[in-house]
Amino acid sequence: MKFEFSLHQPKKDCTSNNQYGDTMENAAKQLMKINQVVPSYPPYQYPALLQNTNRRQKKMMFLKRENKKSTERKLLKKKTRFLLKETPILIAMNSSAVDLTRLEINDKNGKWKKLYEMQIERKKLMRDICSKYKSSSRRIITPYHVSRIFVEDKHKLLYCEVPKAGCSNWKRVLMVLNGLASSTKDIHHNTVHYGNYLKRLDSFDRNGIFYRLNTYTKMIFIREPFERLVSAFRDKFEHANNYYHPVFGKAIISKYRRNATKEALWTGSGVQFTEFIQYLLDVHRPVGMDIHWDHVSRLCSPCLIDYDFIGKFESMEEDADFLLHLIGAPKNLTFPRFKDRHSNEERTTNKITQQYFAQLSPTERQRTYDFYYMDYQMFNYSKPFEDLY
Repeated sequence: MKFEFSLHQPKKDCTSNNQYGDTMENAAKQLMKINQVVPSYPPYQYPALLQNTNRRQKKMMFLKRENKKSTERKLLKKKTRFLLKETPILIAMNSSAVDLTRLEINDKNGKWKKLYEMQIERKKLMRDICSKYKSSSRRIITPYHVSRIFVEDKHKLLYCEVPKAGCSNWKRVLMVLNGLASSTKDIHHNTVHYGNYLKRLDSFDRNGIFYRLNTYTKMIFIREPFERLVSAFRDKFEHANNYYHPVFGKAIISKYRRNATKEALWTGSGVQFTEFIQYLLDVHRPVGMDIHWDHVSRLCSPCLIDYDFIGKFESMEEDADFLLHLIGAPKNLTFPRFKDRHSNEERTTNKITQQYFAQLSPTERQRTYDFYYMDYQMFNYSKPFEDLY
């Protein structure tokens, strides 16, 4: 057998070689394209410096995202807290949590019916005065407006505190209703006012305030304004007091008493009723207002909060009994009438009030009446002096 070698290959073979060459050429082009996109070394062969740089960049990006999320959470928490404490609460014009018509069938001598009708009249007058003197276009309630309201959750009761109108004894009643004491007689004065056993409405969040305002029985007890004012003066300035004398007494004596002694200026004791009235009527008071002689209309905001029950100090016993009956309080619980401070001293009455106001000029009496005008109108108290207009 002979083997022949020739430079000229058969066409078939040439054709095969050309196809193979084209295939190789296409493969080379694709490889060049891949090399243009993909780095010259695989990821696991990156130089160490480049790997560290990428890790740092990724870590920085992760920390930035985490810081952003943390900042957003803090802002959201702060915003939520602000909304809970500051966002106004809108309530219905005539919200009422208690139906005063739900009285016992065996009403003795029509007592409950008479007191119910009186409540209707008091509430109507209050709304009429509010409509006359206050704008009703927006009814906005903030935590400030409910800061004087105490909460008793067990019997769903809200009590707006009006100082010198039986507030100490009403707090005792709330404590008994809440199970904090078995009897009102067992609760000391300091425990009532400084024990912090009762919750205030502004201590709840927005939803808690809104819910209680719309479902609880809201009550307020008021007193004849001049009588309440004299009662506050006697209590705070005619007896030793380590707060009102240095804070209010010194400022009042310093501004309104001529030739005041060094002792009076130092202690603040011995403020006269005429000096106290000067302070009250002064638009540039040397010291601010106090809850014991501030307007009821400002303490309890009756034109914003639709109170279900309006009681009066002058008819405390029957009004208190009626309220306790309405909320289903224990039968043995009655409103206490004892006077735990200055118990040997006579209560401030209309007669005593007249004696104090006799020290004032007609102009001063008129200006004091003007100061409490809304309280007189809203709660149907007659003018205490005939010369008032």
